[in-house]
Amino acid sequence: MIKNVSRPVAAARRPYLIVNPRSGGGKASRFRIVEKARALGAQVLLLDPSQPQDLAVLARRAVDDGADLLGVAGGDGTQAPVARVAAESGLPFVVIPTGTRNHFALDLGLDRKDPSAALRALTDGVDLLVDLGFAGERAFVNNVSFGAYAALVQDPAYREDKIGTMMRILPEFLARHEGPQLVIRAGRPTADRPDAVLVSNNPYRVGDPAGLGMRVRLDSGSLGLLAARVDTPAEAAAMLRSRHAPGLTRFTTRDDIVVDADTPVVPVGLDGEAVMLPTPVRCRISHRSLRIRVPRHRFGLALPGRPVGWALTRRAAAAVRPRPDPKQRGRSA
Repeated sequence: MIKNVSRPVAAARRPYLIVNPRSGGGKASRFRIVEKARALGAQVLLLDPSQPQDLAVLARRAVDDGADLLGVAGGDGTQAPVARVAAESGLPFVVIPTGTRNHFALDLGLDRKDPSAALRALTDGVDLLVDLGFAGERAFVNNVSFGAYAALVQDPAYREDKIGTMMRILPEFLARHEGPQLVIRAGRPTADRPDAVLVSNNPYRVGDPAGLGMRVRLDSGSLGLLAARVDTPAEAAAMLRSRHAPGLTRFTTRDDIVVDADTPVVPVGLDGEAVMLPTPVRCRISHRSLRIRVPRHRFGLALPGRPVGWALTRRAAAAVRPRPDPKQRGRSA
């Protein structure tokens, strides 16, 4: 289903990698990402947790200094701002999944248990064109959430156990009916006063009302919308178990999705990071604007039943598989 796989590419001459040492409880250190990246010729910037920095500014500075590839070792929230700079600069972007959940890496077929394996993209990779989402001026690679979903992101337990925390406390959050009154428009009024809204960069698979699963495509040019309104925690729990539960609205659209509220700003979960955005928030998709560089041989190729990673990596492998030499046909190995 993915139609955008390119041919093999030459290794980057001046790759630049930003490393977040706090992501995933220190995965970058455990897997020696800095040392391995430098051994492959990358210039590495190790972020200082005590000195917050604007990642987009750092990435643009690297581009101005001659970087021909940008990469991030961190979680999805760290990936997005640098991915935007890569898209704007026309440079390939490398994802090193050292975050807690690494949802984007999952959909790309990368090995989240061994993030250092993604570094092979620096020397033996293929490029894939994927979509990039925007909420206002902020980019997102996975989703942007509002209402109860956004409140959940701000819970301290969420970062350490996202799935467990969501399943444990989201039903209660949904049933409270707290926070700004939301209205969703996608060409027309679509959902009035939902308790929770999730806008995704390409839709999640049917049957995933919490946005915890995978996306079938990353290049469809469409936004996915999940909007929920329930009256009791029991109804919310039922919604998480069934795509047919009452109060759940879901659809896919190529139009912009506008999330408005009765307040000038709203709390938002942007790729799992808690931020505040001015209303109305216009969500849009930038079709196939991000060039992802992934290892030619990687985790997703070995796992059937992974829609994005499987379809995307199978075609990538076919594009780079060496053709047999006719002179060697019929000979034994």
